[in-house]
Amino acid sequence: MMRPAFDDIYMELAVNLAKRSHCIKRHVGAVLTKDTRIISIGYNGPPSGTHNCDELWPETGCPRDSKGGCSLAIHAEQNAILYAVKNKTSVDDATLYVTLSPCLACARMIYSMGIKRVIYLNSYAEHKGLPTDEGVDFLNGFGIVCIKYGGMLSNVTHMI
Repeated sequence: MMRPAFDDIYMELAVNLAKRSHCIKRHVGAVLTKDTRIISIGYNGPPSGTHNCDELWPETGCPRDSKGGCSLAIHAEQNAILYAVKNKTSVDDATLYVTLSPCLACARMIYSMGIKRVIYLNSYAEHKGLPTDEGVDFLNGFGIVCIKYGGMLSNVTHMI
């Protein structure tokens, strides 16, 4: 039997976590690891204890902010980082696996928290029709390894 690589295991988990999202627009999952151990997980959605967008606004999703983004959503990578820090877990030198490349705001948080490596599945720029992935460019510009996942997703749980 062939043993799967950790990158494949963690990206598959991120893909499966994305299915937990209550967002109408997109589902994103994240896994934060350190020394081959999972230290936190996250998916995009409203803060705990607030409204689930797909339940309160099933047709349109949550109201938009002044820039057209979700007014309630916390991004998957933000959720993973915040949960780790809230539980006093260091994220220094960690690796973040995320199903959508980080936006610029998340990239700044990733850099500031000392995360050293980001592996993403899909491009935020391609999803938004932008010429470049600003978050990826930011991270690469400051020495954070940020690469598009190129492995095999063979154990993703499919919804019935």
